[in-house]
Amino acid sequence: TSNKRTLRTLFRPAALPPPVISETSPSQKKLLAYHRDNEQQEVLNQLLIDRALEVYYITMDETDKRDAAPPITELPSTVRIPLTILSFQAEYLFMKKRVQRNPMIPIQPQWLRSMLALVPQSLMEGRDRQLLTEELLKEVVKDYEKSMQRCLLRRVLVKPDIKELDKLEEEAPLPLLPLGLDFSSTWHNSYIKAKQQIISTLHILHPTMKALLDFGYTTFFNFILVDFSSSRLKGPVDCRSLKTDASLSCSKAEEEIMSTWYQRVVGLFSQSEALDGVKLDQLESFYNCVAVLMSNQLKGLLGRTTEVFVELFDPEDRSRLPLFKMDLTYDENRMEFYPSLQDLEEAILFVVDCIGQTLQNVQTVRAWLTGGTATVDAELPAHIAQWAKSTLKKSIRDNLEGPKEHFKGYVESYGWLVDGTAEERINRFIAEQPSFDEYT
Repeated sequence: TSNKRTLRTLFRPAALPPPVISETSPSQKKLLAYHRDNEQQEVLNQLLIDRALEVYYITMDETDKRDAAPPITELPSTVRIPLTILSFQAEYLFMKKRVQRNPMIPIQPQWLRSMLALVPQSLMEGRDRQLLTEELLKEVVKDYEKSMQRCLLRRVLVKPDIKELDKLEEEAPLPLLPLGLDFSSTWHNSYIKAKQQIISTLHILHPTMKALLDFGYTTFFNFILVDFSSSRLKGPVDCRSLKTDASLSCSKAEEEIMSTWYQRVVGLFSQSEALDGVKLDQLESFYNCVAVLMSNQLKGLLGRTTEVFVELFDPEDRSRLPLFKMDLTYDENRMEFYPSLQDLEEAILFVVDCIGQTLQNVQTVRAWLTGGTATVDAELPAHIAQWAKSTLKKSIRDNLEGPKEHFKGYVESYGWLVDGTAEERINRFIAEQPSFDEYT
C-alpha cells in the first residue's frame, strides 16, 4: 500500500509563494505620485473641456448652432480662453438658469390699478386707448419681472469677475446710491427734538386758544354782515337804498360783534389763568398767536359774507337775483336810463367795498391790556375781493343785455321825435307852403 502510486502522491499540495515584502524607495514614491497626478489632471482637463464645449455651444448664435455639426467635440482655434475661466463661466451660467426658473412673486393687481388712477381721464378716452393701455400694462409687468429676476440673481449668485461674461450678459448696472447723503444717523433723536420744540413754541395747543376758537365758532358759525337773500321778495330797490342798507347792516353787525364776541375774548384774557404755562420770554409770541387767530376768524367772516352776496347773482339760479328800479328818462333831447348802467354797477360793487371796510378797528388783546393802539389785521383778502368784483361785473353785464335791447328799441322807434329830426321836417314842410289837401 505504501508503494502504491496515487494522484495524491503524484501531485503534491499547491503552496502559495511567500509574499514579497519590499519597501518602496523615495524616488519610486515620487514617480508613482507623478503618474497619479498626471492621470487626475487628464481627467480634470477632460471635464473642463466638456464644460467649455457646453459654454461655447450656449454662447453660439442660433445660425451657428444650426450650421455646426453636432456634437461639437473640440473648440475652434480662435477660442483661446483658459479652461479654468470657462469652468467658472459654465458653473455661473448653469446656476443662473436654475435661479431664473424659480417662480417669482407676480405684480399685484392693485398696483396696476393705482398706476392707472394717476393717468388723467382725458388720456384714457378714445377708440385705441384701451389697446394702448393693455400694451403699457404688459410692458410694466415685463419690466417688473425682469427687475425682480435681476434682483434675485444678484442676491443669490456672485458673478465672477471675468471680462468674457460681461460680453455674454448685456444688462445695465444697478443704480448707485446718491452721493453726498448721509444715511447713518437715525431719525428718532431729531423727531423727539422737533416734537419738544413744537410743544414748547406752538401756542395754538394752549387751553386758552381752544376757548378762543370756541368763541369764534359759536359766534360766526351762522353769522353774516349783510343779508340780501330776501331782497327780491321786497320788490325793486333803487341804488341809493341799496347802499344805505349795506352800510347800516355792516354797522349794526360790527356793533353786535364787538359787544358779544370781543367782550368774551377780552374777559377770557383778563383772567389770571389765561397765561398758565406761558413763560415770560414767550409772552410776545403768545399774544402774536392770539392776534393771528383773531385775524383768521374775522377774515373768514368777511370772506364768507362776500361769497354769500356774490351767490345772489349766480347766472344759473336767478330765483334770488335782486330787482333794481330804473327809469327811462327824457332830458335835453336825449333818452337815457336813470340811474345809469354805470351807476348801477358801482352801487352793487359798493356792497363788496362796504363789507371789506367792516371790523377794521378791532384792538388786539395785548393793545387792550396795555393801552396800545395796535389793531387786528382783518382786511378782506385781495384775491377774494378781486374774484368778487370780476364775477359781479360779468353777471351785471349779462343781466343788463335785456334793458339795453329795450332802450335800443325805444331809440330806433322814437328817437327821431326827440333829437330834432321831426321838428326839422315840420318846419321844412311849412316853409314849402303846401295846399290844403297836402296839409290834410
